[in-house]
Amino acid sequence: MVEPQLRPILDNIRHQVLHMRQVDLTFDRLAQSGTVDVHLLRRHVSTPDELVECLLEYELEKFSDIVTSINGNTNAIDAMLLVSKKIAERFSEIFPSVSPQLKLLYPHAWQRQFEKRLGFISESIRRNLSSGINQGMYRSDLSTELIARLYLARIIDIHNPELFPPETFSFEVLFAQAFESLIRSIATPEGLAYFIERRKHYSI
Repeated sequence: MVEPQLRPILDNIRHQVLHMRQVDLTFDRLAQSGTVDVHLLRRHVSTPDELVECLLEYELEKFSDIVTSINGNTNAIDAMLLVSKKIAERFSEIFPSVSPQLKLLYPHAWQRQFEKRLGFISESIRRNLSSGINQGMYRSDLSTELIARLYLARIIDIHNPELFPPETFSFEVLFAQAFESLIRSIATPEGLAYFIERRKHYSI
């Protein structure tokens, strides 16, 4: 868990990174910005790799907050729609446009956090699938394990800049498309009709 006193510094650094032509998270570069308290930052992280892990861990915590904030009494499709709406509202906080550069510059830190994110998404999808099947919203013949893995494969693919160059494809649009494709592939006729009707009330 990211320490509370570190969070405003990370928010500041994320803002700086989004405006860098070339990502550079060395302490000297951050000090040049004049807005990052590098002395305080060094109390929490000692290398740029540790800083990247903290930045990505903080993103995962924000993503987790969105998922766990959904009322447990909400049906599976409404839960998915609510999560997607909140993700769309806070997209830049959760999925940075600089992710390909971070992966290239800090591969080990990026990969560790990416695997944690995939694990969290996988578990969340499994829970939603089980709820949707019990509620009659999703087909009863589904393998929750298989569907979760297929969805994760899509998430991995849309992170691949060779398949989807970020200058050509918006990650936000790709994520929304992956979500809608998932619902359409697993919903019962009643669930799909409900999804189409309810989608009108959400901006996704």
